[in-house]
Amino acid sequence: MPYLLIRTNQNVTEAATATLLTRASREVAGLLGKSERYVMVSLEQGQPMLFGGSADPLAYLELKSIGLPGGETARLSAALCDLLGQELGVPRDRIYIEFSNASGPLWGWNGATF
Repeated sequence: MPYLLIRTNQNVTEAATATLLTRASREVAGLLGKSERYVMVSLEQGQPMLFGGSADPLAYLELKSIGLPGGETARLSAALCDLLGQELGVPRDRIYIEFSNASGPLWGWNGATF
């Protein structure tokens, strides 16, 4: 049920993509205390994007999950910014993250909803 979308203007090699997606999936599961079995992560790389009028490395993330703890978003932000810094070289101050708490009946899976 957790879904992490990573959009960046960086071009990422196939090997680096695999590493980032694997690491992000584990990180999200651990941070949210959810089974990795339900975590989905996607990467949209090489996107034409500007931040503050500059095309320097940047990223926009969306983290959606059922029961996303609003009081934990600062901790989640720090961990995700560290991840993007380590894997893509994107500075913390060039990352925006949108957090969304989804309602179970509005999240479909396996022909049903949560």
